[in-house]
Amino acid sequence: MKAPLKVRAVLWEKGSLVIIDQTQLPHTLAYRRLSRVEEVAEAIRSLRVRGAPAIGVAAAYGVALAVRNIKARSPQEMREKLEEVLQTLEKTRPTAVSLFRALDRMRQAARRGTSPQEVRGLLLAEARALEREEKAASQEMGELGAQLLADGDRVLTHCNTGALATAGAGTALAVIKAAWGQGKKLHVFVTETRPLLQGARLTAWELQQEGIPFTLITDSMAGHFLQRGQVKAVLVGADRIAANGDVANKIGTYTLAVLATETGVPFYVVAPTSTIDPALASGEDIPIEERNPEEVTHLQGTPIAPEGTAAANPAFDVTPHQYISAIITEKGIIREPYQERIAKIQEGG
Repeated sequence: MKAPLKVRAVLWEKGSLVIIDQTQLPHTLAYRRLSRVEEVAEAIRSLRVRGAPAIGVAAAYGVALAVRNIKARSPQEMREKLEEVLQTLEKTRPTAVSLFRALDRMRQAARRGTSPQEVRGLLLAEARALEREEKAASQEMGELGAQLLADGDRVLTHCNTGALATAGAGTALAVIKAAWGQGKKLHVFVTETRPLLQGARLTAWELQQEGIPFTLITDSMAGHFLQRGQVKAVLVGADRIAANGDVANKIGTYTLAVLATETGVPFYVVAPTSTIDPALASGEDIPIEERNPEEVTHLQGTPIAPEGTAAANPAFDVTPHQYISAIITEKGIIREPYQERIAKIQEGG
C-alpha cells in the first residue's frame, strides 16, 4: 500500500504562502502561491483555504506578506499602515475566532518592534510560531481524543476537520487518524455536508489518502444510521466556542447533536483552545456568516433549482452545550460544567 500523501493546507516557502486550492478537490490537487495580502484575503473568502485553524495561520502569513511592501520611516508609521491590512483580513469571514485571534497576535507582535525592519522580522516569526502551535495542538488533540474510541467503532463526522482545515493532522479527523494509527479498526460515516460538499469532496479524499475505510452518506441519512445503532460516536470540529460551551460549527452540526443525544450516542467536539472565545457568554452572541444563496441553488455552478428560487445560506449553526458530551482540546478533555472548566483551562489550570 502506498504511503499517505503528506497534506499541508498552508505552507510558507521561499518568501510566499503556498496553499492547496480546496475548491478544486477532489479531482485536482492544485497548489497556489500567494505573494500579496489581497490574494490571501481572496483565498479565505472563496474557501480556497478554509477551516478555522488554517484560516488563522493563512491570515498571519498574509500580514507577513503585506508588511514587506509597506514603506515606513518609523515603527509607529509601520503599525499605522499595518492596521488597514489587519482590518482587510478581519472582514474576510466573521465566525471563526481563530482568524481574529491570529490577527490580534500579529498586532501585538508589531508593537514590540523598534524599527520597521524589526517589525517585519517579528511578524514573520509570530506567524511561524502560530503555525507550530496549531500543528502541535492538532497532534495532542488526536492523541487525547483517540482514548475515547474503541477498536471496531463506527464513527460519524461532519464537514472537513482534517489536515486541509488545520496546520497539522486536523481536529476531529486527527482523533480518527490517531486511533487508526494505534491499530483500532474504525469505519467512518462521512456526511456530504451541503451546500459545498466539504465532506464528500475533502473528508472523503483525506480518508482515502490515509487508507481509512469510510462510507459517504447524505446529510439527511445521519438519523437513520444513528437510530439503528450503527454509530458509536459523532466527532465534529468547531469555529468558535463560547464561554459556556456552546459551539458554532458547520451548518447541520446542531441537528446531528440533537440526534446523537436522542439516540444515546456520544457527541464530541474537537477544537484547539484558540477556538474558545471567552468574551462571548453564550452561543447567542456568535456571529453567523451568511453566504451567497447561489451556493444552495447551484451545485458547482450548475443550477439545481428553478430560476428565481429564493434560498437561505447560513454557513454555521450553534449547538447548545447540553448536547455536547465533551470538548477535546490540546490542553485536555472538557466536560460539564463547561463554564467553570473552560475558564480553568483558559487560565492554564
